[in-house]
Amino acid sequence: MRANARRTVAPPAELPRTRALVIFGALALLFVVLIGRSLYLQWVENDFLRGQGEARFSREIEVPAHRGRIVDRNGAALAISTPVKSLWVFRDQIDATSAEIASLARVLDTTPREIASQLKGDGEFAFVARQLPPETAERAMKLGIKGLNEQNEYRRYYPGGDVTAQIVGFTGDKDLGQEGIELAQQQWLGGTPGSRRVIINRRGDIVEDVAAIRAPQAGRDLALSIDSRLQYLAFRELKAGIERTRAKAGSLCILDAKTGEILALANWPTYNPNRRDKVARERMRNRALTDTFEPGSTMKPFTIAAALEAGKVRADTVIHTEAGALTIGPNTIHDAHRAGPLTVAQVIQKSSNVGAAKIGLSLPSETLWRMFSEAGFGTKPSTGYPGEVSGRLRAPSTWKPIEQATMSYGHGLSVSLVQLARAYTIFADDGELKPVTLLKTEGAVAGRPVISAETARKVRHMLELVTLPGGTAPQAQVAGYHVAGKTGTARKVEGREYTRKYVASFVGMAPATHPRLVVAIMIDEPTGGDYYGGSVAGPIFSNVMGAALRMLGVPTDAPIDNVVLPPPGSEIEEES
Repeated sequence: MRANARRTVAPPAELPRTRALVIFGALALLFVVLIGRSLYLQWVENDFLRGQGEARFSREIEVPAHRGRIVDRNGAALAISTPVKSLWVFRDQIDATSAEIASLARVLDTTPREIASQLKGDGEFAFVARQLPPETAERAMKLGIKGLNEQNEYRRYYPGGDVTAQIVGFTGDKDLGQEGIELAQQQWLGGTPGSRRVIINRRGDIVEDVAAIRAPQAGRDLALSIDSRLQYLAFRELKAGIERTRAKAGSLCILDAKTGEILALANWPTYNPNRRDKVARERMRNRALTDTFEPGSTMKPFTIAAALEAGKVRADTVIHTEAGALTIGPNTIHDAHRAGPLTVAQVIQKSSNVGAAKIGLSLPSETLWRMFSEAGFGTKPSTGYPGEVSGRLRAPSTWKPIEQATMSYGHGLSVSLVQLARAYTIFADDGELKPVTLLKTEGAVAGRPVISAETARKVRHMLELVTLPGGTAPQAQVAGYHVAGKTGTARKVEGREYTRKYVASFVGMAPATHPRLVVAIMIDEPTGGDYYGGSVAGPIFSNVMGAALRMLGVPTDAPIDNVVLPPPGSEIEEES
């Protein structure tokens, strides 16, 4: 038998028929399942899947609205919005190394820790920095940090700075009003933000604007009653007066006697709303509307007016001032100077506490309270300013005789400066109390009658005597104009005790024949050696009123050389 005999090769094994059918059936079933799942996802779960896709690549972001301007009565800008940039991220899309975070912190003048805290907060969207100068945002974007985006916004700028700070207020990071008119008129100024939908890539960068979902609606401009020229004048003179008297604080209000518009409202101390870092909260207070004080002798004209209206006295009625002292129970009221018998007009001119107390006590308590109440004391002046106060005026049923006597010359009640200025429109506008406003008005404004025109004119004539030699405020005279006004000097109350700290005030009007302006001044705690209203607030009034009348072109009603000061070295009457 041969060694190279042909090798026998076995035929390939065949798949059993049963197994083949099983495998084929399984593949067919899997194919059917895949087709069914595809149809299910395409038709049944379509909305869900589309939402998941959009959640990963489509986002909705806010589009800020342009905030309306605040302007003065002549159109000068008091608050405007300027374009700025803000940096933002989607927290799940940001991808930055520690070195990049450090670089970004240097550009933004902050710390890496502060930026890290912004990125670790709740929610998918986060601002990294708000209201940046465009050049700063540009430097930040050049770092190329994945997921860092920018958007256009607006930042509020206040051209008046510290001069109008407490009136206008300011906005916060979200451009919402935080103080002053910005807060009070938020709905008018703020507008409505819009929104837009964008497509982002896997790095978090915006690659396409899809659509505007809601267009932003810009806010509306607002014209205030403030006259920027008078506001600067009031601020300058108030600051100078406070520095001269080394006072703690002060306020000054200028009212249009015919419309009740607030033409100027100055406060000191103040702040710069464009740079609010580390500003003490008390500097932001609009003291003329939010703080109260005992008005002192500036209340005496209302006591006299109530007595004239009731027919208890006439201008020439003689009041015996009891040698400058009046005892009521265990208490004694004093005058600064012993004057003897005084007419009612001289009670105002000399500012006699005893005379005012005796006149006040001659009236029923309800009559005196009604005069004070109808003059606006004890109620808010309704300017709409946030935080304005009503002051304190107790019900007459609670008054004791000594309290009625002291209220007659301005102790035992409290007022704001704007309340006091408004009340004097009764004497400036022939008995009508004007509504006060911080918004510009057009045309004449009707007041509410409180006293007769005859009584108003009589009291106004008495107030003229205050600024002449023999009165308590000769330093309040204005060249070329007759002036009517009243001084006030009141000791401050701390707790339940009167202190040796004082509030000096003056409220006056000019031209006295037909008043155009009412100016009210309050100086808190003068410490320059003098604390009387006539010598502390009187000169400020003279400077402000004279310049304001000339600025407004108000015709003179007196000779230009009408100012008559007491002889040098002579004693000036002062209220106690």
